[in-house]
Amino acid sequence: MNLIHWKLERDADGTAWAILDRKDTSTNVLTAEVMAELAALLDECDREPPKALIFKSGKATGFIAGADIEELARLDSGVAAHALIKRGWDLYNRLATVAYPTLALIRGHCLGGGTELALACRYRIAVDEAQTKIALPEVMLGIVPGWGGMLRLPQKVGAAAALDMMLTGKSIDARRAQKMGLVDVCVPPRVMDNAARILVNSGRSPCALPLLQRLLNGPLKRIVAAQARKQVARRARPEHYPAPYAILDMWAHHSGNALAVPAEKVTSLDALITSPTTKNLLRVFFLQERLKGFGKEAANFAPRHVHVVGAGVMGGDIAAWCALSGLTVTLQDQSVERIAPAIARAALLFEKKLRDKTAAHFALDRLIADAHGDGVRQADVIIEAIFENLEAKQKLFAEIERRAKPEALLASNTSSLRLVDIALALQQPARLAGIHFFNPVAQMSLVEVVASDTTSTITAQQAAAFVRQIDKLPLPVKDAPGFLVNAVLAPYLNEAMRCVDEGIAPETIDAAALAFGMPMGPIELADTVGLDIALAVGRQLVAAEIQPKKLGELVAAGHLGKKSGQGFYVWVAGKAQKTAAGVAGVSAAGLMQRLLKPLLAATAGRVAAGVVQDADLADAGVIFGTGFAPYTGGPMNYRAQHPDTE
Repeated sequence: MNLIHWKLERDADGTAWAILDRKDTSTNVLTAEVMAELAALLDECDREPPKALIFKSGKATGFIAGADIEELARLDSGVAAHALIKRGWDLYNRLATVAYPTLALIRGHCLGGGTELALACRYRIAVDEAQTKIALPEVMLGIVPGWGGMLRLPQKVGAAAALDMMLTGKSIDARRAQKMGLVDVCVPPRVMDNAARILVNSGRSPCALPLLQRLLNGPLKRIVAAQARKQVARRARPEHYPAPYAILDMWAHHSGNALAVPAEKVTSLDALITSPTTKNLLRVFFLQERLKGFGKEAANFAPRHVHVVGAGVMGGDIAAWCALSGLTVTLQDQSVERIAPAIARAALLFEKKLRDKTAAHFALDRLIADAHGDGVRQADVIIEAIFENLEAKQKLFAEIERRAKPEALLASNTSSLRLVDIALALQQPARLAGIHFFNPVAQMSLVEVVASDTTSTITAQQAAAFVRQIDKLPLPVKDAPGFLVNAVLAPYLNEAMRCVDEGIAPETIDAAALAFGMPMGPIELADTVGLDIALAVGRQLVAAEIQPKKLGELVAAGHLGKKSGQGFYVWVAGKAQKTAAGVAGVSAAGLMQRLLKPLLAATAGRVAAGVVQDADLADAGVIFGTGFAPYTGGPMNYRAQHPDTE
C-alpha cells in the first residue's frame, strides 16, 4: 500500500495506528487525495483487520483542520457539492461500522471534517492542552457539517449542546469536551498514547444518553428545532445566513443527512452552495488567512516580556491579553492604586477564558504592577497606551528610548495622533510602530499595525509578528488620521447621529443597522465607545459643517453614554434602555443605505490613498475591526455589487 499522507503502523499486540501527516504542509487538511488514501487505509484494514485502530496526527500543529477550504470554494453547482459531501458521508459511515474498535486521539485543533472523523470512531480522547480545540465551524463558512456531524454529535452530547456547537461554530476545550460527553477522557500529553491503547482495547461500552436527551434527539426533535430556529432568528436572518436554518432542517427532518434534502428546498445543498452568502463567507475566510500571514518575515521575533505604559481600560486590557497569551507583562502607571483596577479586570478575564483556577493564577502572576517602570529595561516590546496628547507621548518615548534595550520594539496605541509626530522625540524614529488595538481588547480580533514614513520595514514586520504571537489579526496600515477603521467608522456614526438631529429615533436607526446585519446599531455603538470620544474623533475626521448637534449638547451636559449612565440612551446595568420607537415613512432599508454611503465612500477613499494596500485588505479590516456584516464580503465587495451606493 503506497500512502503519501497517511502511515499505518502496527504494534506487536495488533493495535494499529493511522497517522495523518499531510505532505509538504504544516496543517492536516482533508483534501480529496487525503480522503482517497483514508479509503485505501480502510481497505488494508479490511484485508488484515487490526485488533484496534487509533487515529493520530503526525503534526505538532494539531489533529485535523477540516476539509480543504480551497476545494469548497471551487464548487460551482449542487452536483459538485453533492459529490463532495457524499465522499465524506459514505467514508465516515464506513468507518463507523468497522468490526474492530476505533479511537481518535485529539491533540491540538480538531475542526469540521476532523471532528466528524472523530465522531465516527467508537472512542475519543482529548489531550489536556490549551491548544486542543474541538469545533464544527462550517456554519461560519455558510455551509453545514455534512460528513456525519449533524447525525452523530447530537447522539453523543444531546440535542441542545450539539445545536449550540453547530449553529455558532464555537470551539470547546478538552475538559469541556469530556464534561459534555464529546470525548471519553481528557488526559495530559505524557500519557496520551498509553491511554489511547488502553481505552481502545478496553471493550468499554459507549455512554448512553439519558432518556430525556434521547427523546429530544428523537420524537421531540422537531419541537427542539422550532425553538432553536426562534433563537437563531434573533441574531441571523435566513436571507443573510441560510446555513443555520439548513442545519436545523437537516437535523430535524433528514436525520442529519444533507444529501437527502430535495434540491428545490431553500435549505438544500444546491441552494447553499450557490448562495451569495456562502461565496462571501468563504471570501472572508481567505481574507482572515491573509491577515494571519503578516509578520511571517519576522517569525524569529518571539518576545517574552511586554511592558505597557498606561493602566486605563485600553492599556490595562492590552496588558491582560498579553499575559493571557503566556507573556510576562509589566504594567506601568503613576501609582499602584491606578494599576489595581486593571489587575482586577484581568483576574476576571483569566477566570472566564481559562476556566481553571491554577491556570488563571499563573496568568495573574505573569501580570506585574510596575509603578516605577522598571520593566522597561528588560522588555522586548514596549506599548504606550496613555491619553491622546502629543507632548506627553513624545516625552514618554524619549524616556523609554533612553532606558530600553536597543533591540526592543517601541509601539504606540494612539488612535488619533500621527505616528511620525510622536517619533520626532526619538533618536531612532525607525524603531517606532503603531500597534492599535480596539475595545474591548479581548473580543476584537483586529489590530492595526501602523507604519509611518520613518518606521523601518523590520520594525513593522516585528510588530505584525508580535500581534500574531498574541493571537490577533494584524492589518498593515499607513500613518494617516484614523488609519483605516476609525476613519471608516467616524462618518458612519456621524451620519447616524445627524439622523437623530432630524428627528429619527435612535431605536429606529439601530434597528435598521441590525436588520442589515451589523452586530450593533451605530447609536448604541457611539454610546458604548463614549460620546466624548465620538465627538473628538468626529471633529478630526469629519467636516466641521456636518457635525451632529445633539452629540455636542450631550457631551456638554456630561452625558457621555454607557460610562456615565446616559447618552443617546439611558443605561441601566450596562444595557441601553430602548423603546419600540419608529418614524412614519422611514424605510429601514432606505435608512441603512443612507448610513452606508459615507462608510463605503470612506473605505474607498482609504484604498485610493494607499492607507491600506488594496480593497481586499480594506474589507478584512472593516469586517474584523467593526463587525461589518460578514455575509456581504466587506464594504468594498458590497459596493462593487451595489453600484447605487456610490
